[in-house]
Amino acid sequence: MTLIQSFTEGQEVTGYYLLKSVMVKQTNSTPSKDYLDIILSDTSGEISAKFWDASSVDKEAFFAPMLVKVRGVVQLYRERLQFKINKIRPATDEDGFHITDFVRAAPVPPNDLVYSIKTAASSIQDIELQVIIEHCFEKVGDKLMHYPAAKAMHHAFYGGLAYHTVRMLELAEFVCRQRPFLNRDLLVAGIILHDIAKTEELTAELGIVSEYSFTGKLIGHIPLAAGWVTEAAITNGMDVNSEKIVLLQHLILAHHNLPEWGSTVQPQIPEALALHLIDQMDAKLQAAEDAISMMPATEDWTTPVRALENKAFYRAKGE
Repeated sequence: MTLIQSFTEGQEVTGYYLLKSVMVKQTNSTPSKDYLDIILSDTSGEISAKFWDASSVDKEAFFAPMLVKVRGVVQLYRERLQFKINKIRPATDEDGFHITDFVRAAPVPPNDLVYSIKTAASSIQDIELQVIIEHCFEKVGDKLMHYPAAKAMHHAFYGGLAYHTVRMLELAEFVCRQRPFLNRDLLVAGIILHDIAKTEELTAELGIVSEYSFTGKLIGHIPLAAGWVTEAAITNGMDVNSEKIVLLQHLILAHHNLPEWGSTVQPQIPEALALHLIDQMDAKLQAAEDAISMMPATEDWTTPVRALENKAFYRAKGE
């Protein structure tokens, strides 16, 4: 099977790939014609694809996520590789492949990631913070095992949310040792909860986000998570106006830093600042890692990375 990462211009390819997204669009010609605008992916990366001769049956037959067999040619369009599909069909059981074989996932098993998060939660000395986190865990259920952290920006893969959380917790342990004036309990609780409501904001299957949910579109994961803290406090007889509850909500509400990024307030306590910087560091390094690890082997520069001010990154050749 030819991996997407190894595609080269002019290459003819026949193989099985995950149909990650599909939209029916129209050409600019007169009269216009319908075509399928597709993203194909595998464990090595993804590529934009076009199926120009889409029939009415084709428009109903393909949806994401699903495994498909395609035949076509790799082309260069606006300095980026694109796949022109000449033939496409859904994969069948007789083909001998399973969709999970093509799903990009966190490099750490989901069970290990969730165990690390729950271990960090149990290490918190403040019992009330532990109770709040447990309340949120119960709301999330098993979604923490497989949900991505985003639709496209960073950690957009199976188990990405838990992987992002664990990497942030690892960074937080270092920062707390270096800066012992920080309230470790508060920072760890904030990290565990800052993105947890993405499990309600996003509609995802196999680590692939199909859309933002109704609640996600109208409220978003940041206010949702802050609301879960209030809900947990009320359920467990805590004072919702206590300093502890307000500070924890502040960490959640401020972690994107700016209003245009979704925050209602900016960090105004050291732990909120630490959370924002740790979040940014992990998200941006993951975006850079993804861009470099998924780029074609023949290229030196990545395509522009939206999460990194739309800059292209160079892959150093090393010794």
